[in-house]
Amino acid sequence: MPPKRLSAAEYATGILAGSRTVLGRAITLVESTLPADQALAQAVLQAVLPHTGRSLRVGITGVPGVGKSTFIEALGRFLVETKGLKLAVLAVDPSSQRGGGSILGDKTRMPWLAAQPAAFIRPSPAGNSLGGVARATREALLLCEAAGHDVIFVETVGVGQSETTVHGMVDFFLLLLLAGAGDELQGLKRGIMEMADALCITKADHGNEQAARRARLDYQSALHLFPPAPSGQVQPVLLTSAVDGTGLAQVWEVIETYAAATRQSGYFAQRRQEQQLQWLHQSIAQALETRFYADAAVRERLPTVRAAVAAGRLTPFAAAGELLRL
Repeated sequence: MPPKRLSAAEYATGILAGSRTVLGRAITLVESTLPADQALAQAVLQAVLPHTGRSLRVGITGVPGVGKSTFIEALGRFLVETKGLKLAVLAVDPSSQRGGGSILGDKTRMPWLAAQPAAFIRPSPAGNSLGGVARATREALLLCEAAGHDVIFVETVGVGQSETTVHGMVDFFLLLLLAGAGDELQGLKRGIMEMADALCITKADHGNEQAARRARLDYQSALHLFPPAPSGQVQPVLLTSAVDGTGLAQVWEVIETYAAATRQSGYFAQRRQEQQLQWLHQSIAQALETRFYADAAVRERLPTVRAAVAAGRLTPFAAAGELLRL
């Protein structure tokens, strides 16, 4: 028997009371594409909105194999056990572009955190969303804030091409890198390095310490070639080991110091405001696209236009203009 459908007020009450069950159901609601669910989800978000904005939002990215989940498990354990903080992890899993399937294995990759009352892990399929971030991650982030989580990690798929999406929803952006594994060129891509507020070389253990130190020098040299970060803060390069816990306290100290300094300078609040406006414009674009493809005239004409473009009889620009005029 399916659970009773909650009202917006019931959702809000449960979320504000810290109910993990209600929080999970609310995130499922915001992920739904059904119009009725979307309407209810917006009512829930509006009800809890005054209780959001108090968490520290940390984006964590890196190429596959760098050990994002292991790193998050280790740093999360440090925050829960040592700092006594309440943590939420929004982990976005790869989705198949062919079949739409998703691994959703983050809870098995973070077994300690998954068992903690002070930690909440929510895997979501990335689907076709740019930047490897699920469509409703922003709304899920707000719900986790309302539920009282002090820190929220957003773990990306780490495809390394459209990380601007997650960068546009967090306060601190951490780039994880490997040393001695052919990852140096990936790390030296200017765009993603400029976005990062700190670089962290993982797996600096088990005989890999020397290679990690060499990589740190290389990255530090590369960062000197870039213009100053908009935040005014220096981008440190850190060494960590999730196995023995080395460097985790330093990572958190860097994040806390950055947050304190940017709050004092006003950059923290300014960036949050810019992100809100960015979310607005992206929401408008998404809504317009949805309405466009739902239009009966567009649906009827689209197959013919697509065929003409594929056959080279019509340019994509002209085809788009024709469909938009409908």
